This record gives sequence, C-alpha cells and structure tokens, in this order.
Amino acid sequence: MNTLTNHVNTLAERVLAQDADRYLIGIAGAPASGKSTLAAELARRLNAQGRKSAVVAMDGFHLDNAVLEARGLRPRKGAPETFDAHGFLRMVAALKTGDEVFAPLFDRSRDIAIAGAVAVPPSVRVVIVEGNYLMFDEDPWRQLAKLWDLSVRLDVALPELRARLIQRWLSLNYSSAVATRRAEGNDIPNAKRVMEASLPCDLTLNGQPAPRS
Repeated sequence: MNTLTNHVNTLAERVLAQDADRYLIGIAGAPASGKSTLAAELARRLNAQGRKSAVVAMDGFHLDNAVLEARGLRPRKGAPETFDAHGFLRMVAALKTGDEVFAPLFDRSRDIAIAGAVAVPPSVRVVIVEGNYLMFDEDPWRQLAKLWDLSVRLDVALPELRARLIQRWLSLNYSSAVATRRAEGNDIPNAKRVMEASLPCDLTLNGQPAPRS
C-alpha cells in the first residue's frame, strides 16, 4: 500500500466517523508538498463512499498580477502578502455556515485566478480546503485555525520540495536555468517560511508522494 493510499485511508476514516452537516478539513503544507493530490484523492474516496465532498484551493485568492506589480510584489508571488488573506478568511467562514459558496480557482498555466469557478452547494457535507498558509502563525492567517474541524499538515523534506518545485516550472516549459532560478528565488523561501511558522495541526502526515503536474 503506497503512502498516498495510507494518507487517504487515515483521513477518510476520521471523516466518515463524523456526522456533521458541514465538515471543514484544512490541508496545509509547503508548496509542492502534495496538498492538491491528497485533497483530490480524499474527495474522490469520500464521494465514492456516499459522503458528498468538494475541494477548494487557497490559490484562487492570489492577487492579480497588476495589483502585485503596483505594489512591487510580483517577484514574490506566492508569499503570504501576495494573497487576499481577508477575502479567503471570509470565504472559509462562509463555508462553515453550510450555505452555498462560490470560490475562485487559480489557473497555473495562465497565471490568473478565475472568479466563481468552484461551486460548493449546501449538499456538500465535507469541504477540503488546501493551501500553504492554512495553519500559518502570522496575522491574519492564524485566525483560520479555529475554523477547521480537522487540520492536517503534509511534512516533506526541503531537498525533495526543491526538486518538485523545479519540476513544476519545467512542466510549464521553462528552461532548466529559469526553472531553478524561479524555485530558488521565490518558491523555496516561501516553503521555508511555511515550515518555520506553522501552528500545531491535528494530524501531521509524512512522505507524501510527488504531486501531479
């Protein structure tokens, strides 16, 4: 049994033991730790077992490139200050109520967020939210901790993260030099920031397989 299957089994068992009308899971971790892969597989498993589930990604709350340019933050895209943190907090609070919520989706290939691309109707009982800063110990991000019914951290060693981050840029057809420069100049500092300022989670899962490109 591979690591991903083990992780999905562990989380699905916890979720299926609950009977809440709306159950929020926060999956946190450094960039390229495998959050989106785990979230998608967990949702697939829960839906197959009759517990209607949906995934919402924090990346939909990236500030637009024009806003980042105006603030001198474009080279730091992906850092905590390059997201609409307060908007994200409001959305997670709305998800908690069980009402219908529309969330944005980040299109990595076009480097833009698409508003209202993910619908979470009241019939969805489990919402799996994934993102770098869901358990980040800085304001306003630390306010998220109280909203999760289950908080999960993916823990992957920095050398492995570095390799994955470079591969992420290579998969978008950047040269090896540019991919390495982007990873080391921005992604890896962001990963270190997540790892060094994390709040305690209900579960920490190790050795997550490489994420899907």
